[in-house]
Amino acid sequence: MPPGVDCPMEFWSKEENQIVEVDFLLPTGVYLNFPVSRNANLSSIKEVLWHNAQSEPLFHMLSDPEAYVFTCINQTAEQQELEDEQRRLCDIQPFLPVLRLVARQGDRVKKLINSQISLLIGKGLHEFDSLGDPEVNDFRTKMGQFCEEAAAHRQQLGWEAWMHYNFPLQLEPSARGLGAGALRGPSRTLFVNVKFEGNEESFTFQVSPNDFPLALMACALKKRVTVFRQPALERPEDYTLKVNGKYEYLYGSYPLYQFQYICRCLHNGQTPHLTMVHCSSILAMRDEQSNFPAQTPKLRTKPPPIPMKKPSSVSLWALEQPFCIELIQGSKVNADERMKLVVLAGLFHGNEMLCKTVSSSEVTVCSEPVWKQRLEFDINVCDLPRMARLCFALYAVIEKAKKARSTKKKSKKADCPIAWANLMLFDYKDQLKTGERCLYMWSSVPDEKGELLNPMGTVWSNPNTESAAALVICIPEVAPHPVYYPTMEKILELGKNGEHGRFTEDELQQLREILERKVAGELYEHEKDLVWKMRHEIQEQFPEALARLLLVTKWNKHEDVAQMLFLLSSWPELPVLSALELLDFSFPDRHVGSFAIQSLRKLTDDELFQYLLQLVQVLARVPPDRVTVPAGRPHRKIGRSSLSSEMHVPSVALRFGLIMEAYCRGSNHHMKALMKQGEALNKMKALNDFVRVSSQRTTKPQTKELMHVCLRQEIYMEALSNLQSPLNPSTLLSEVCVEQCTFMDSKRSRGSQAAGEAAGSCSPGIIFKNGDDLRQDMLTLQMIQLMDVLWKQEGLDLRMTPYGCLSMGDRTGLIEVVSHSDTIANIQLNKSNMAATAAFNKDALLNWLKSKNPGEALERAIEEFTLSCAGYCVATYVLGIGDRHSDNIMIRESGQLFHIDFGHFLGNFKTKFGINRERVPFILTYDFVHVIQQGKTNNNEKFERFRSYCERAYTILRRHGLLFLHLFALMRAAGLPELSCSKDIQYLKDSLALGKTDEEALKHFRVKFNEALRESWKTKVNWLAHNVSKDNRQ
Repeated sequence: MPPGVDCPMEFWSKEENQIVEVDFLLPTGVYLNFPVSRNANLSSIKEVLWHNAQSEPLFHMLSDPEAYVFTCINQTAEQQELEDEQRRLCDIQPFLPVLRLVARQGDRVKKLINSQISLLIGKGLHEFDSLGDPEVNDFRTKMGQFCEEAAAHRQQLGWEAWMHYNFPLQLEPSARGLGAGALRGPSRTLFVNVKFEGNEESFTFQVSPNDFPLALMACALKKRVTVFRQPALERPEDYTLKVNGKYEYLYGSYPLYQFQYICRCLHNGQTPHLTMVHCSSILAMRDEQSNFPAQTPKLRTKPPPIPMKKPSSVSLWALEQPFCIELIQGSKVNADERMKLVVLAGLFHGNEMLCKTVSSSEVTVCSEPVWKQRLEFDINVCDLPRMARLCFALYAVIEKAKKARSTKKKSKKADCPIAWANLMLFDYKDQLKTGERCLYMWSSVPDEKGELLNPMGTVWSNPNTESAAALVICIPEVAPHPVYYPTMEKILELGKNGEHGRFTEDELQQLREILERKVAGELYEHEKDLVWKMRHEIQEQFPEALARLLLVTKWNKHEDVAQMLFLLSSWPELPVLSALELLDFSFPDRHVGSFAIQSLRKLTDDELFQYLLQLVQVLARVPPDRVTVPAGRPHRKIGRSSLSSEMHVPSVALRFGLIMEAYCRGSNHHMKALMKQGEALNKMKALNDFVRVSSQRTTKPQTKELMHVCLRQEIYMEALSNLQSPLNPSTLLSEVCVEQCTFMDSKRSRGSQAAGEAAGSCSPGIIFKNGDDLRQDMLTLQMIQLMDVLWKQEGLDLRMTPYGCLSMGDRTGLIEVVSHSDTIANIQLNKSNMAATAAFNKDALLNWLKSKNPGEALERAIEEFTLSCAGYCVATYVLGIGDRHSDNIMIRESGQLFHIDFGHFLGNFKTKFGINRERVPFILTYDFVHVIQQGKTNNNEKFERFRSYCERAYTILRRHGLLFLHLFALMRAAGLPELSCSKDIQYLKDSLALGKTDEEALKHFRVKFNEALRESWKTKVNWLAHNVSKDNRQ
């Protein structure tokens, strides 16, 4: 390739470009050119370069090769220093085939780690440096110190404590056996195969499922002494049990049946295979992680203590003048010239408006409108709460809209929202912001409510400064010295003066009735006054009602705020449910948030992971000093959160990028695994693009063969082998099985899908999906998994299948393949002669189960079907899952039914020609009933048992209704189109009948159950249309 020819990204993905002509510039000024394999890493390229340079002039002036590093121009036209010399040329993808060798400067290890972190988060760390933002710098410094301390603490852990940290236990939710709905009880004898590390010879033991791992290890040691006639010197306490082929361990004082791996083996009739690992091996793993190069020098001076507030500062509470701002001008405004421009401004504390909004005068539309107008708010400076935010909306109105102001409806129709912006009034040091500021705004998206202001939106400016509309405002000086929000000591000093209000027994009874309402609606003014008056009684008798009290607190009165925070300082620790509610946007006060996080510290790793989706959304808007929960748990499972899936969203990219940097600095040992996953993901994206292009030119069999040829390349085989599964970090994907890889078309996906099997103990399959936002699927599966946990805690195992699903970026992600399963559509079509009659073949499912479960196994498969069908009937009804057809309901060969593809939920059902396609509360067809009744029309006992499972499952979910409401409420800011407002969450309240008594709710569910059964013929008609429109035969 001649010099100067660029190499776009497409060049590096083409198979034919195996050799690249590369220009090399040496520090001596010497120029070399020679061909290089695109798969060669920088280390090998440097060796060849050094060999060739020996015959060139001035070679004697060069130092050792290690003293130099390659640089290139990357695809974003920036100069990039290539510290990681294990990277291949095709992975670096330089824009020009030119590599320059320059002398190393600075700490090589530190630069290497910074380079790797930049690759992982998809954003160069120099971008954070170039911001020059004191708050960003302060956050990075504090989190760096925190991560150093956490890493140092881990190095001191004993082997058992380190095991707890690095390989947390994977236990079943309940310790009361396998559950009333399970097929096998813990009394059944268990056969376990055990081998010792480094020895392929294994032994099979017959043990009780109630035995602890220690007892099993004692048996194994005793057996080894007997067989090999060795002295009994080793203790079982010095060993742990590892699941073969996985990063999963069994240890601790738990019965064997409570471990998820053993439980799965019991259900599937399989023999567990375990390996005895000595504690010395665990300590070696710990030391290997501890020896990872440190990113910063260990000897560092502590920063000087933060000085106390200077006497030349002013307390906010001393200023009683009204708060005002100067609206100066706008820029880059794009609107119809026949309209007028208006700016609406409001002060908010969470969702609560602190005072009436203020509007500017109307000005003529132009690119740079000028107002130069003072906007005064009906609130004094002293009453501004610490987390107050100033919200702006820029909108246009039709000139004659003034005449239409007589009706509110007409006025709203005349408004055309253009952009919005938010600004925190206090900085991270509690100082009131003043002076002129340019706010780069975010484009408005009109919603059904017609709201112009967006208080839930980000407080960061739009990074797209070249094209975004902007407002220039000025917050005038209100005192001759900087103004600070009072310290906590001053707040408590004022708050302790609050009086205990006297109350009557009738008032106490009224308070009980208010607090016992399951669904917290808007309170009347007299009810708010009563709740505030009896705040001390709430603290003493009803501490879990803290959220209700916070909602009635007048945050625009600093005296009330001080009294509330004084109460909070001695408030009892809350249960998890109540603490989760306080993370909602409605409670922005930082002391409330810190109190909530403190209450959540008692969460186990499994519980924390269960709520991780919601905690990620909380991170998008909380102040940096509250970002402590995820950073404190940086092990493999918690650390693989979906922060990266939102990095393409400009409003959260900075915040999430900073948190991901902090995680990487605290978990250097995990970065290697994460980089390997990132490399695999890039290869799957490239393969997906290749398949999409090929499928438009060739037949499906030809495209599949081309896909296999591509996968067999060394570059793909290496990238897709020997990596931790992003879906489950305890699973090792050792080698991709090319022959089992395929691709599928999808109406929902813009591109194609690629699925592959990876070799391992159970050959897990993974689907790479491109073109779909999988975050809604993740949320739905999270809720189904939570339901499964709640049911199991009540002793009800409904054999749910919450398969793995992970959004990995902008409309890309991974989905776990549920092995040995098929869609109802395929089963019906394969058992029928015509697609038109397949949907009405009620024997198809039962005959398929008979073919997969001969003899006595059939009864067990039908029970699995009955239990799982009950679970998914209730789950899909409560969550309002839509678009249910025979291609997104599947059955495993063991009998378990499960649903896939959750593109519509919370009652947002599909319509066709204006007609609602979802005509039943949930899917319960007569062929399902036919299986449940074992093919006998009069087997009412089996069907009534199925009905009782459904009713019991529904009743259990109702008892935890508030948990589901809180979790969905925390996801409102995620940008999911079907979960954006209170109306969407109202569906949950209705489906769970939270406003009814238990008897009324059960009656309500029975009506829905009967309706689903009675109207199931409508479902069959929909399935008929679906089968006819799509050929499901493969």
